[in-house]
Amino acid sequence: MQLSDFNYELPANLIAQHPLANRTDSRLLEVNADGKNDAQLIDRQFKDILSLIKPGDLLVFNDTKVIPARLHGKKETGGNVELLIERISGDMQAWVQIRASKVPKTGSIVHIHNQAGETFPVKMIGYDGRFYEARFPENVFSLLERFGELPLPPYIEHQPDGEDAQRYQTVVAKNPGAVAAPTAGLHFDENILQQLKDFGVHQATITLHVGAGTFTPVREEDLSKHKMHHEWFSIPEETLQAIEDTKKKGGRVVAVGTTSLRALESQALSRQSSSETNLFITPGFQFKVVDCLLTNFHLPKSTLLMLVSAFAGMGNIRAAYQHAIDQRYRFFSYGDAMFLCRLENTNP
Repeated sequence: MQLSDFNYELPANLIAQHPLANRTDSRLLEVNADGKNDAQLIDRQFKDILSLIKPGDLLVFNDTKVIPARLHGKKETGGNVELLIERISGDMQAWVQIRASKVPKTGSIVHIHNQAGETFPVKMIGYDGRFYEARFPENVFSLLERFGELPLPPYIEHQPDGEDAQRYQTVVAKNPGAVAAPTAGLHFDENILQQLKDFGVHQATITLHVGAGTFTPVREEDLSKHKMHHEWFSIPEETLQAIEDTKKKGGRVVAVGTTSLRALESQALSRQSSSETNLFITPGFQFKVVDCLLTNFHLPKSTLLMLVSAFAGMGNIRAAYQHAIDQRYRFFSYGDAMFLCRLENTNP
């Protein structure tokens, strides 16, 4: 597999910069994949999910909550610096991305500030080649609440505002730790969740804290050389039991988003219900748990585009994305969604 196999041209005006008025106003592309890469593509509205999910199916949501993970400060030399939490690794420690004219050295101090004029020091204690390990003077979560800014993705061009504070969280979000939203879940509101429940659709949750590494470009043309970032996940026992019960009764496990899928498939491989995962899914991967996937449209050359290509077939996904561009679907975090189910013998 080569990186160039997963490229496509996207008009910039199709990148959604703001959410629609209502969560369920999005469009939904149904992809009926087949093993011949000749998928049937059906244009729908998101509310049509009620006709695509069947009684007895299990919807699995990621209940992670986005934290105010972007910090601004100055180096000891006076230069401006921006820190983006990649993942929190301890009560007073985190891995961070750093943006500065000249990145600080290990052992140096960065002084974080907020608009109220408060400051605190962060010490760089390690570097793994991509991220710095930073030590905070007190609990990371409490400092982020006072000093942090909502970390909108790099392709969203406006500064975060009150609308983003509400709409860049899913309605099931409850466990703080993500630096990016599990965006497939953004399409659901309380009303449609209740309608699905009344229809006989079961619901369960996992937690996977989406890290900033999800936006890190793949730089290796040969994908076998790519090192996937780590993300922490946890799957409750009741979710594992719900999956087992669903399978026994002939229902489908429907992952709401690629993060839910990665957590479920990681657990199936490792047999650990709480762990860090760097699972890199590319065409040829053998899925063990997830039957259907609800997902947004992903960036060119991204690991998430590779994942959906593995799930539904590269030709099917190429056709779906070209159709979405031609029909002017909205792309990425605040964009529209697609619904696809895998075939056991989907041809890469």
